[in-house]
Amino acid sequence: MTLTQRFLRAKHWQLFILTFGLPILFQIIFMVLMMSDVDSDGSVDSSSFNYFMYPFIAVLLICAVTYYGWLWSIATGLQRIIPENVKMKVRKFKVFFFIPLIYIIFFFTGLGFFMDEIGGPTRADKVVNADKISSLMVFILPVHLFSMFCILYTLYFVAKSFKTAELQRQTTFSEFVGEFFMVWFYPIGIWILQPKINQLVDRPPTDGITY
Repeated sequence: MTLTQRFLRAKHWQLFILTFGLPILFQIIFMVLMMSDVDSDGSVDSSSFNYFMYPFIAVLLICAVTYYGWLWSIATGLQRIIPENVKMKVRKFKVFFFIPLIYIIFFFTGLGFFMDEIGGPTRADKVVNADKISSLMVFILPVHLFSMFCILYTLYFVAKSFKTAELQRQTTFSEFVGEFFMVWFYPIGIWILQPKINQLVDRPPTDGITY
């Protein structure tokens, strides 16, 4: 069984736990432990935050990989049951899918650099560094906006792929606008969409393609 098929056949509660339940549980545990670590003067040992940093990053990665893996699996895995006469722009989806991921990697990689550039030993250094950051923001802002557009297109394509596979015909946005918002607000949408996806993957391929 391929990874795509595992996502498509996963139960809704399993996806919910990995994408939403696990981060919420971690936050609850974190807050409880933080409250128990408060000193008599009301301060919290900063080393406690460092202790939770790596588990927090691990939880975020699990949540992100699960959610984006789910989106990828719907958009690509359901193509096998979409009628041949319906043309889906899968290649365009793949390009737009990876652009936000690459942007996020570069953003967090450069975040430390930006923080270093903010400060400076002298006032003159701070002014120069501020000018550098302003110049970089001119480049970052349009890239950020385009990345947001790519995310919205990804949600659009995923919802369209699902509805097209379900109805076995060309669809319009008005027909899958509900699925679009369910994919967007996935903690709720997973409970509705995933059981239907489980049923769709049991359909025979329309073009002979198998997983």
